[in-house]
Amino acid sequence: MRSLFNKLQPAVIASLGLALILLMGVPLLAIVLRALGFGGVSFSDQQLLSAVGLSFLTTGLAILLIFLLGTPVAYFLARRQFRFKRVLTVLIELPIILPPTVAGLALLLALGRRGLLGDALGSLGISLPFTTAAVVIAQVFVAAPFYIRAAQAGFQAVPDSVEEAARIDGATNQQVFTRVTFPLAANSVLTGLSLSWARALGEFGASLMFAGNISGRTQTMTLFIYNAFESNLDAAIAASLILMGLGYFTLYLSHRLAAPHSEPWFQDG
Repeated sequence: MRSLFNKLQPAVIASLGLALILLMGVPLLAIVLRALGFGGVSFSDQQLLSAVGLSFLTTGLAILLIFLLGTPVAYFLARRQFRFKRVLTVLIELPIILPPTVAGLALLLALGRRGLLGDALGSLGISLPFTTAAVVIAQVFVAAPFYIRAAQAGFQAVPDSVEEAARIDGATNQQVFTRVTFPLAANSVLTGLSLSWARALGEFGASLMFAGNISGRTQTMTLFIYNAFESNLDAAIAASLILMGLGYFTLYLSHRLAAPHSEPWFQDG
């Protein structure tokens, strides 16, 4: 009996693995086949082009903010030990698993006109909900944890002794970071940025609740697909194909950057 089980085990494992691959791959293949078959789909729909442009604009701004604001946080978490560090880390990473509707509601309750900071923002003449800025904020909120997590791991991988040797040679803290720490952690930083960009590009629920679905102002590609699903299926498929292609490229890039023998992208001198 044991001999029979040992013979069947590889076949069972292979069958289960194949079933999962088919479950994940067939729906994606269906989009590609539908896009390429039946005469193909058009990528010239004006609303689609507007959504593509807005998606690139908002995700570009989101990634810039994530890099500028998230890098000091990631380095601080990598180099400092303090009470409640784990609590703070979990709080920062919470949006990774937070339901999109909860994220959108949280942003509304914090930054909406009647939100926690609504009066303060209103006194400055700032109204965020249902604006392009709201899209960027929603994307930063859900995507920043991916960058901080990857960058923190990269900074932690740089030995303290390397930084200390640079300081002994006369380098300032700023020079140590820009010429030693950051170049050595560059692959992790770029991996985090690529994953954050992909997450921001695919953001839907929080943006829908906080920024709305206004064509030309807040309608990104994911919201366009939601809008076009019933009225213009071919355009929705075209947008889906674009997102799939960008997502595949981004994940492939992140795997290359995370490869054990990848050379750092930034070298000093």
